[in-house]
Amino acid sequence: MGNDRDGRNNSDKIRNRRETWRETTYETTRARFPERRERFETTSGIPLDPIATPSDVSADYLADIGFPGEYPFTRGVQPTMYRGRFWTMRQYAGYASAQESNARYRYLLEQGQTGLSVAFDLPTQLGYDADDDLAIGEVGRVGVSISCLDDMRRLFDQIPLDKVSTSMTINAPAAILWAMYIAVARSQGVAPTQLRGTIQNDILKEYVARGTYIFPPRPSMRLITDTFRFAADEVPRWNSISISGYHIREAGSTAVQEVAFTLANGIAYVQAAIDAGLDVDDFAPRLSFFFNAHSNFLEEIAKFRAARRMWARIMRERFGAQNFRSWRLRFHTQTAGSTLTAQQPMNNVVRVTLQALAAVLGGTQSLHTNSMDEALWLPTEESVRVALRTQQIIAHESGVADVVDPLAGSYYMEMLTDEIEQRANAYIATIDELGGAAVAVEQGYMQAEIAEAAYRAQLAIERKERVIVGLNDFQEEEAELEITQLKVDPAVEEDQRRHLSDLRTGRDNARVSERLSRIEAAARTPGTPTMPLFIEAVEVECTLGEICGVLRSVWGEYQPKVML
Repeated sequence: MGNDRDGRNNSDKIRNRRETWRETTYETTRARFPERRERFETTSGIPLDPIATPSDVSADYLADIGFPGEYPFTRGVQPTMYRGRFWTMRQYAGYASAQESNARYRYLLEQGQTGLSVAFDLPTQLGYDADDDLAIGEVGRVGVSISCLDDMRRLFDQIPLDKVSTSMTINAPAAILWAMYIAVARSQGVAPTQLRGTIQNDILKEYVARGTYIFPPRPSMRLITDTFRFAADEVPRWNSISISGYHIREAGSTAVQEVAFTLANGIAYVQAAIDAGLDVDDFAPRLSFFFNAHSNFLEEIAKFRAARRMWARIMRERFGAQNFRSWRLRFHTQTAGSTLTAQQPMNNVVRVTLQALAAVLGGTQSLHTNSMDEALWLPTEESVRVALRTQQIIAHESGVADVVDPLAGSYYMEMLTDEIEQRANAYIATIDELGGAAVAVEQGYMQAEIAEAAYRAQLAIERKERVIVGLNDFQEEEAELEITQLKVDPAVEEDQRRHLSDLRTGRDNARVSERLSRIEAAARTPGTPTMPLFIEAVEVECTLGEICGVLRSVWGEYQPKVML
């Protein structure tokens, strides 16, 4: 890891000695005992030699690796990392009604969880009220149903919002749900300046991978830059976006694609905010990221390190950010839902443990561990508790949190970090040539690349080139499961409909109409801030569906490009 002449000479000696070792010692043994397969590579297709040596590492220590808490942040965004405090331990939770989800949140906080992570049901994610005809059969199924301020108030009943950090997985209507959260905080006497948390608010990855979009890209980007501005001015401790690679990976991307496409989307958001008149250092310190943790242990750790270094360079060199906080890539991690199997579900505990450990060794700021039964149904309290205990055991018993970036300097780790960075940068260069992430999405470039990667991965599983224990090998006759299933009572939907009917009857509908008219006028007028209007609207009991309905009437709905 140096550029001096002696270093190069030593590297040449090591390289020559490795070739001699390979041709003699290694090949002699391999001839007698053949290796398990002809080619070894990571899930991103990075070829793996049997060993890595100093000659494989091109990084300059001071320029490329450095020290924790300093540019380029390869080794972590904080100087002390977990020696100061552990990552925020979250469990993504939400189902049925606000009251039931509130009970789960309070249970998790009692069990030692340090942050809340809200899952919303599908109608909420798509901007429909629970009593909309399009919501029939989906209310409370995959998350909690939130249609109005009173729902949000019940969701956080007896939870002090000045003491808890809350992450909300919501995208197309993120600004409106955030407005409800702020209004609930006000009713608790908590000022916006005291709030900590994150709204996912990442619409580009919805077009690429997840599908819960509403509006076309241009007005969607306007909503996002509006939240950037409002957060910088009014809610300075809030992360106004979580730029998400998680769903890109769940859709089938490789680790390299996850980094590349996530950072390309991040570049698009930063440029959109600058184009809207914001100073980069006013909003960039509150940008956050959300990554997946898969099972290829060392590749995942290298992925996190490479992403940090890449973002630091992008912000300083591409956008000219001056504040070191603007250079830092802070991220939440969730273990990989797509790797969980319905077969032998207890095996998922082991998978999640490995993935969580990779996230911690990779320097995550926040972590959600999936529950062992998530491939079957909504997780039960018991399975959620095991998932949380997994994080606590890693934190308190493994010792890996006692040293900052303990794998730094490993020849293999530094080589892999460099390789992921180079390959991800090549993708970003291609996206730049296309005209940026939004254009790449519209042309279907990212979608096609992910689809191809997913196809190759599935073929590898079907051919048993990649073994998934219990799924395509080490199978056994499935016995009757003894895991309790969590079921959502169908009465939740009827209760929500009745609740909304009472709300519409009892509120001041003249004030509701006036607030919706103001939102419509703002939607038709570029540059008009929307966040203050959303807060005023929800405080007079305008519903999520009503506000989104007004925006739909002005902006229309996104129609995806047909992929053949």
